[in-house]
Formats: sequence, C-alpha cells, structure tokens
Amino acid sequence: MAVKVAALYRFAPLPDCADLVAPLRELCAELGIRGTLLLAPEGINGTVAGTDEAIDDLVAKLSGGWVFGNRLAGMELKFSTASALPFGRLKVRVKREIVAFDGGATDPSQRVGTYVAPADWNALIADSETVVIDTRNAFEVAIGTFVGARDPGTVSFGQFRDYVARELDPARHRRIALFCTGGIRCEKASAYLIDQGFAEVHHLKGGILAYLEQVPERESLWRGGCFVFDGRVALGHGLAEAPETAEGIELA
Repeated sequence: MAVKVAALYRFAPLPDCADLVAPLRELCAELGIRGTLLLAPEGINGTVAGTDEAIDDLVAKLSGGWVFGNRLAGMELKFSTASALPFGRLKVRVKREIVAFDGGATDPSQRVGTYVAPADWNALIADSETVVIDTRNAFEVAIGTFVGARDPGTVSFGQFRDYVARELDPARHRRIALFCTGGIRCEKASAYLIDQGFAEVHHLKGGILAYLEQVPERESLWRGGCFVFDGRVALGHGLAEAPETAEGIELA
C-alpha cells in the first residue's frame, strides 16, 4: 500500500515552540506518523509520512484551530508517495532555526525575494542575464540540478554566505534566481541577498519538488534526480522514486 509523504514548512513566530513539542509528538504517534518535524521560534519545518488519512488529519490540525492557532495557515506543502514508510521513527525537536543558516539573524518573515511559479521558471533561467544558483549542498547538486546552474560547492547551508561574499557582487549580478529542494533554503538565501544589497532576487516557488511535479518532463530543464532526506533517496519527474540517481549516497 502506498504511503503519503508530506514536506512542509512555514516561517511564523513560534515563541512557545518548546511547549508545542509534546502535543505534536503525541498527535503524530497516535496517527502512526513517522518522520521529522523541527520547531523553532521562527517556525516549523519537516517531512513526515503515514496513511492518507493520518497525513490529512495532521495537516488540517497544523493549518488552523489546534495548538498552533492560525499561525501555520498557508504553510508550504508538497505531497508525494512512497512504496513503504521512508522513515524508521518519529522525531519532533526544538532547534534554534528550522533551517540552520546564521543563527536567526536573517528573517524571511520580514521580506524575501520574488516567488517564481514552476511554469515560469524555464523562461527566467534561460535568460542569459539571470544568474542561476543552486542553494543546496554539493552532494545534492551532484545527484541532479538545473541546466546552467551554479554550484556554490557548500557542505552546509551556512557556507552559502561565504559563497556570496566571495563570488557575487550586487553591481555585477543584477538578477539572481535561486532554487532548493522544497523552497525553505531559498527563503533564507533570498532574504539574505536582499539584505546584502542585491536588488532583483527570485526563487522557485515550492522548490524543485514543485517543479518536478508540475512541469512535464518533455519541457523540463532539470537533469538527474532530486535528493530527499529519507529512505527514497531521490525523486524524479512526477515525484517518482529514482534511487538509481543516488547510488553511493548514505543517509545520515
């Protein structure tokens, strides 16, 4: 039986995040959900899997009316399937940031770059005036990326700031297009670039996963697989499992 997988995030003020861990963990356990959910003062991030009914119930509660109130309404959500549970256990944790970058100095809830729908992404990155940057880590880029994209060569996302200081200049790089797996790293990266004086910053709405889901393979500028942090290892067009594109990669 197919398993439903939900990748989700939302930047929203959660000063009470430590108090939310226990009820969230209990709910997921009751629903038989496995995966990882991270809470921080800046929001929520995670990927979880379970039955259709369990995932739908969790999403409904997170989106409003439960212990989070309406703070997670409008959270970024992407659904896919797996042939079996891609996670061995459930983890619900509090972190300083929901995606580690600069200790929380960059705040995407204040301002971010311009969202670009998957249907409009090809035209943007095909323009020679656009600097296309993959914000993911080097081993992810090696599995798959967009045609013509720059690889910052990072081991951890926080190193993206060093790449910007070393390789990018607001005066020369006037239009930048960023992308990542599901969109969360681009939220922070685009906010950071704006803070550094870059005037025109775009990022792929919903990330690579949304692109692979919505853009037909015959029109796609994506090559390879998209690494995901679970037992499926990588996904291809249509969000089909594509583990053959990630041979030799070991999950942490």
